[in-house]
Amino acid sequence: MERTVGDDIGTKGSRMGGERHEPPTDAFEAELRQIEALNRMEASDSGPARLPGPDDVVRADGTPEEGRRRDSLLLSAGHAVAEADTLDEALRLAAGLYAPDFPLDGQCVFGVADGNLTALGQYGFRPGGPGRGFRMPMTTGYPAAEVARTGRAVFLGSTDEYRRRFPATWHLSSRKSREAWAFLPLVTAGRVVGVWLAAFRSPLAFTAGERSLLTVTGRMIAQVLERARATRAELELSRGLRRSMHTAGAAPTGLSVATRYVPTGGGLMVGGDWYDSIDLPNGRMAVVIGDVQGHDVHAAGLMAQLRTAVHAYAAEGHGPDAVLARASRFLTTLDEDRFATCLYIEADPSTGNLHIARAGHPHPVLRMPDGTCVLKHVSGGLPLGLMPGEEDYPVDTVRLHEGEILMLCTDGFIESGGHDMYTGWVRVRDAFAPGPVDDLEAMADRLMAAVLSPGPGGREDAAARDGDDIALLLLRRDAGHVRAEVSQRRLMLTVGQDQGEGLAEARAELKALLHDWARPDQVDTAVLLATELLGNVLVHTDQDGALNATVTGETGTRRLLVEVMDRGDELPHQRTPGELASSGRGLLLLDILAHQWGVRPEPEGKTAWFALMEAAPADTGDTALA
Repeated sequence: MERTVGDDIGTKGSRMGGERHEPPTDAFEAELRQIEALNRMEASDSGPARLPGPDDVVRADGTPEEGRRRDSLLLSAGHAVAEADTLDEALRLAAGLYAPDFPLDGQCVFGVADGNLTALGQYGFRPGGPGRGFRMPMTTGYPAAEVARTGRAVFLGSTDEYRRRFPATWHLSSRKSREAWAFLPLVTAGRVVGVWLAAFRSPLAFTAGERSLLTVTGRMIAQVLERARATRAELELSRGLRRSMHTAGAAPTGLSVATRYVPTGGGLMVGGDWYDSIDLPNGRMAVVIGDVQGHDVHAAGLMAQLRTAVHAYAAEGHGPDAVLARASRFLTTLDEDRFATCLYIEADPSTGNLHIARAGHPHPVLRMPDGTCVLKHVSGGLPLGLMPGEEDYPVDTVRLHEGEILMLCTDGFIESGGHDMYTGWVRVRDAFAPGPVDDLEAMADRLMAAVLSPGPGGREDAAARDGDDIALLLLRRDAGHVRAEVSQRRLMLTVGQDQGEGLAEARAELKALLHDWARPDQVDTAVLLATELLGNVLVHTDQDGALNATVTGETGTRRLLVEVMDRGDELPHQRTPGELASSGRGLLLLDILAHQWGVRPEPEGKTAWFALMEAAPADTGDTALA
């Protein structure tokens, strides 16, 4: 059933199963009422409610007693170090440990790798100190090298003590106007990964309290160092994942696609959101958008694997419902504690028909040529990976007319900047409605600008602090595109299991369909291949075989498409038959003789198909012998 612009409920059911008539449930009716209310909402002059920020937090800071002044100062600096995001920031904040009787004057962090010490960061050293190019073997008689070897801290309270304990290297610090040094091991996971040098302008006795303070600060710096290394690894991973989302093929003629992605949570360049466009057989295209639960590197890794699986299931020829059902089971094998939402569309550019399946994902938004924007209700099932064995994803059919644009997005696109579903929908609708629409990329930019800007009453950093990624995909049916040729001829017949004579009738009918085909040898090829496919159904299954042959195009450049369908579950596979074998050559013949061929699973059964392109008869005059 074709779905018109004004429809809100499309055809439900599998692609092969026709319409599905089910009594509406209370939840279904409530969802429809909610979508109707959203579509009727008027624009609001007031912006989103302001979320509480750092300035709204009231802190009760008491005045410490005079005897605890220094301890309070040191404790405050220690907390700041623990929350630092980078090593340089941690060293800068650690400088706040300075007090008149604790004159911290310079710091350096050495890394340990390949039997050498290297300088990873410094603060307070003038030119000539341990810089980024510093490199020293761990066998050197230097305090930091000893700490790296033994894992025990070294405290040097005076220049004399330094010279006595490390005579070979004390001169490295003798002219730096410093009188005391502390070298602390940086330990993560039970392994020394670096050394922290704290230098002081005056001699120190390094009391038990001061040593304890330095030890705790060293542990905090070790955590910062480990976080920095992990962040670099995660960023490299996320960069690779984000680059992979820009490798999708171009949209076929008649459809245009624009995509945007903004990671706003977790500090990564990519999170759990993704989009994809996939080339399918017979000129069709699939577009997908999804959102894996979470915003950490684990969510990004699951997203990459799930995106690859969806791509593979689609390329195999599965329908939208089968793709989502298989993806749900696949996600369960990866992680039983995470789920994902997804919306999958199989698009036919020649007709504008969209076969849509939804797994807990936000509904798409349709923009009509006059600028009217409405939420399109799409039947859906549970999110992927939520309840294994309960996968049921009905397929709705929507027709996208020329000039219409369908918007797919993740929930972060609607709710970013402190908006809820209602106010976020109004904001998106008001940005989506205006024209012109000839530049789809500019429209995507306009939508993203509306979502990422704070708006009236919003915080400047609201979008960055929401912690949810944003993915957007626009799909447009282009006006004035070259339409697919209308089918000139079509043959449809069924051969039953108990009707062997039906093969002869099918051959005769197919020859009649191709009575004026330019090359008789191609007609013989078509009859041979169709007989092979129908014969395989009758021999290898207990099902009837249905043949659908279509001829399209202008005479001389026509295309023949033959599809043979059955309800058997087992997919054929190519074999290498022996010289005397009586079977096993069907797919080999397809591969050799057909211009295109394939086998695609259906919600019920499978379809084997091949295509032949009409060509002019071969000119044999030049090859005749005189």
